[in-house]
Amino acid sequence: MLYQIKENFWTLGNTFAITDRDGKTCFEVRGTAFSWGDKLSFQDPSGQELAYISQRLMSLRPIYDISVNGMPFAQITKDYSWFNKRFVLDIPGPNDYMIDGSFLLHDYIFTRYEKTVATVSKRLGEWTDCYGVEIVDDEDDISILCACIVIDQVVSR
Repeated sequence: MLYQIKENFWTLGNTFAITDRDGKTCFEVRGTAFSWGDKLSFQDPSGQELAYISQRLMSLRPIYDISVNGMPFAQITKDYSWFNKRFVLDIPGPNDYMIDGSFLLHDYIFTRYEKTVATVSKRLGEWTDCYGVEIVDDEDDISILCACIVIDQVVSR
């Protein structure tokens, strides 16, 4: 599935529209304008919350939690090594996604079990962040899209 994520320019808080290849709105992400740390609601077009993203404030590295129906579901962390930066989408069990690439340019890939399952690339020349996300079939689209939003939040600071 191919999605386009576009940050809305004239809003308080962080708001994103996620559309399919035909421009039809699939999801919306609505951020809280005035809060300690990022708090984002990932919603379907009717406004029903599918996931909630919240930033942990007291940590040495960026950590975000994803909740579904009020229950913890996954965690996104930024890992550092001597020569490499990477994000990890930690889902309970052996289902973790490793996210590597050029995060400042929004050009990165998601791998799971050493297989590429999603690619992200930015469209240049836009006033706001606008990038494409291509996800292979049978992957968790919502978790991957939530991770893309988190990466945008971390990189834009």
